[in-house]
Amino acid sequence: MEMAFTAVFKEVPEGYIGFVEELSGANTQGATLEEARANLREAVRLVLEENRAIAREEAGPGPVIRERLKIAG
Repeated sequence: MEMAFTAVFKEVPEGYIGFVEELSGANTQGATLEEARANLREAVRLVLEENRAIAREEAGPGPVIRERLKIAG
């Protein structure tokens, strides 16, 4: 599954900081832009993984419907 988000990077004295506009909590830093990009990909993966775990826990026991949701941007 491929998803596309808007990554924002800003140069700071220590290197670069980055975050994803559409995904709260997905932010990172890196000494170089390439490192910040790689770190941000990992941060997004971890945030999505944790959000899925939380959603499953909050749904509780019993049947639920899960389906792909496609959004045209």
